[in-house]
Order: sequence, then C-alpha cells, then structure tokens
Amino acid sequence: MPTLFSIVIVLALLFDFINGFHDAANSIATIVSTKVLSPLTAVIWAAAFNLIAYWIFELKVADTVSKTVKGEYVTLTVICAGLIAAIIWNLFTWWKGIPSSSSHTLIGGFAGAGVANAGGFDAIHWGKVMPVIYFIVLAPVMGLIISIIINLITLHICKHMRPARVDAVFRRLQLFSSAAYSLGHGGNDAQKVIGIIAAALVSQHMIGSMAQLPGWVPIACYSAIAMGTMFGGWRIVKTMGQKITKLTPFEGFSAETAGAITLFVTQYFKIPVSTTHTITGSIVGVGVTKRVSAVRWGVTLNLIWAWVLTIPVSGILAALVFYLIKSCT
Repeated sequence: MPTLFSIVIVLALLFDFINGFHDAANSIATIVSTKVLSPLTAVIWAAAFNLIAYWIFELKVADTVSKTVKGEYVTLTVICAGLIAAIIWNLFTWWKGIPSSSSHTLIGGFAGAGVANAGGFDAIHWGKVMPVIYFIVLAPVMGLIISIIINLITLHICKHMRPARVDAVFRRLQLFSSAAYSLGHGGNDAQKVIGIIAAALVSQHMIGSMAQLPGWVPIACYSAIAMGTMFGGWRIVKTMGQKITKLTPFEGFSAETAGAITLFVTQYFKIPVSTTHTITGSIVGVGVTKRVSAVRWGVTLNLIWAWVLTIPVSGILAALVFYLIKSCT
C-alpha cells in the first residue's frame, strides 16, 4: 500500500505539471498574441504568479475537489485510475491542440473511477459535482459578459485618445491583467490536485480533514503547476491567441481582466471551474464587441465539443483503468 500511495503522489504531481504545461496557453495566449511579451518571458511571468497564488488563496477549491467522490468509495486505486485517465486525456488534447479543461478531466476521472468502485452513481457527491457541471456553461458566459462590459467601458474612456497612445498604455496594463489571470489560474488549478492528494491522505487515515493537510502538499502542487507553465503548450497558444479572434493589447487587457475576475469570484465560492473555458469566453467577448463576424465561430464550436466530451470521456476512461488495475492486483 505505501508503494501505491507513492505512485498516487507522483501521478498527482505529474498531472499538475502537465496541467501547467497544457494550460500555459490560457495564461499567456493573449499577451503573446498581442506581442506584449515574448513567449519565453510570458511563461516565466505566468509561472511566477501561478506560484505566488499559494500565499493569496485559501484552499476552498481543493476542499470541493477532495469531496467529489463520497469518502467510503475513495481508495488509492480509485485515485490512481482517475489520475491516469486525466493524464491521458490531457496529453491527447495537447497533442491535438485542443484547449480542453484540465479541471474537468481530473474531476471526471476521479468521479468515473469512484463510480466503477461503487458499481453505481451513488459514489458521486452530487452537491459538489453539479456546480462544476453548471459552470461548464456559466464560466465562459461570465467571462464573455464581463469582457464585453470592460471593453465597452474602456472604449468610452479612450475614445478621444490617439490609437498609438492607447496601444502604448494597454501594453503596460496587460502586464497587470495577465498577472492577475495567472494568479487566478494558479489559485484554481493547483488546488484541484491538492484536493486529490488530500483525498488520498484521508483515505489512508493520515489526516482527518483538509484542516490537517501537511504544508508540503500545497507547496509541491503550486510548484509543479508553475514548472509546467514554464514549459508552455505552444500548440494550444496558437488556437487560443490567434484562431478565435485577433487581439490588440487593449482587447487582451479586457479578456485577461474578465478572466481573472471570473476566477477570483468562483474561487471565493469554492467552485472549481475551467480556466480554459473562462479565458475562451472572455476572448470571444472582446471579439463580439468589435462585431459578431470577428469571432471564428467554427473554431469556437469545435472547442465546445471538446468541453462537452471531457468529463464523460475521462470518466469512462478512468473506469476502464480502474478495472484494469483491479484485474492485475
């Protein structure tokens, strides 16, 4: 059992690293596509604020994720199967350049393995899972609406400024908006793996609750996602920063600020959301502000299909991995 526990910890931190690698595009796509920062500088900038999030946010999202599956059905095998499924889906979507949700694949994998262990959906703590499902739709809509509002307000404020002046001002402001978004990304996504490790510790009676979580867990998770972000995910950067709509520094600022506000609000209410969905909705919002045709809706619809499929595919894959592990032990 200690060996399996060690494997779970390694897989969890590996997933966190891949999460950062996969979702680096979310943090840096706008600031790279507007050429405010070079790709290398951008990933270092984003990684730094991913890590700083450790000292800012309470572990509210982690607590929610740790309770996705009811305690009596949580075993190391369940957690291991969920992590393996999530890693496979994340790597597959990264390879295909699809900005899918690392958050949803982890929750889907954990839930799917729990269902396989229990032999039914009674294993799922629906009170924790349903808000996650609702926010598949609500998070990008929030990002879209907030980005439209910010865009319209700043357009009104800057209407008498020369375009060159506007560009120069928002190149500086985008540094702050991208930093805020990266804080939200770290505070949201690193905590999901903290929750998974907490569930593993509780299942082995090493701790009784999240309040007793050892300090090394959040430090390791925030460090892993920051390192993953530094390695970047350039295939997805292209989709997020160039294919949905073309962005100026002014629009990049609006999208990142809207994304950051959405992540901060949902983190406060303990709701794990997809940073991918959030920033995509925000980017679409600034595109719509220009004109509806400025958004490449075909690309956006393809992304939505990936969002819809992530939780069920991850759940089914995790169940298969669970049965495979059980048959081999």
